[in-house]
Amino acid sequence: MKRKDFLKKTALGALGTALGLGASKKATASPKIVDQVGFNHLPNKEESTMKTVLHKANTRGYADHGWLNSHHSFSFANYRNPERMHFGVLRVLNDDVVAGGRGFGKHPHDNMEIISIPLEGDLEHKDSMGNTTVIQQGDVQVMSAGTGIFHSEYNKNKDKAVKFLQIWVFPNKRDVKPRYDQITLKADNLKNQFHQILSPNDKDEGVWIHQNAWFHLGKLEKGHSTSYTLKDNANNGVYAFMLEGEATIADQKLDKRDGLGMWDMSSIEIKATNDAKILLMEVPMKIG
Repeated sequence: MKRKDFLKKTALGALGTALGLGASKKATASPKIVDQVGFNHLPNKEESTMKTVLHKANTRGYADHGWLNSHHSFSFANYRNPERMHFGVLRVLNDDVVAGGRGFGKHPHDNMEIISIPLEGDLEHKDSMGNTTVIQQGDVQVMSAGTGIFHSEYNKNKDKAVKFLQIWVFPNKRDVKPRYDQITLKADNLKNQFHQILSPNDKDEGVWIHQNAWFHLGKLEKGHSTSYTLKDNANNGVYAFMLEGEATIADQKLDKRDGLGMWDMSSIEIKATNDAKILLMEVPMKIG
């Protein structure tokens, strides 16, 4: 498949999935790709010690569907930017707010690793594997869509919004048996350190996915400094997403909801310039 055809197919195909449309047909979330598609971003030319790309919060795509307000760090649905299709295998990073009692109707996915991280409120989940659960702030949910699943997500409360991150990662294995898992984090594990919440190994801390990726979440107090060392610096990069507060990461100042992608390095330095909550997503930079 030619690169431009892939970009078009991925952007257009996301719209129906995002709004719960086309549930009668199986959705193809990712084509089979064996060569590098490209990082699809513009490097920060001011940074010489490593390669970086900066995505300020106000440059994200935005959609207002009435019941759903969503900011897109990467191209999704009607937001199409050829330079922001993905960061390595990190395909979707949506910052969603769903109105009380509303949600995503039953819709399909396949061959995608899907991670949901609630930030506020209660999100009710149902799927074709028989799972009916409610995830809340402090939980992390993962689904390997594999050969195909259907699921729905609704705000369990009618009187307040639910806020959550919806993250899609291209898998390194296709047509696996669909699976579901969720965990609840301990707040003390996040204090002034980065706690692992996702990895490729089902024996490790956190949930696991079919990809050579590691996610860490941390809450740093103002003035606290730390570092992150990559698990696989030869192949991976790190996308940092500022959930709250302010911090300097790799000498780049970041504010709430800013994103910074970094690659060609072995570790990064992080300092909270105000109280900060940060999600670090280490992912392979090639899709294959």
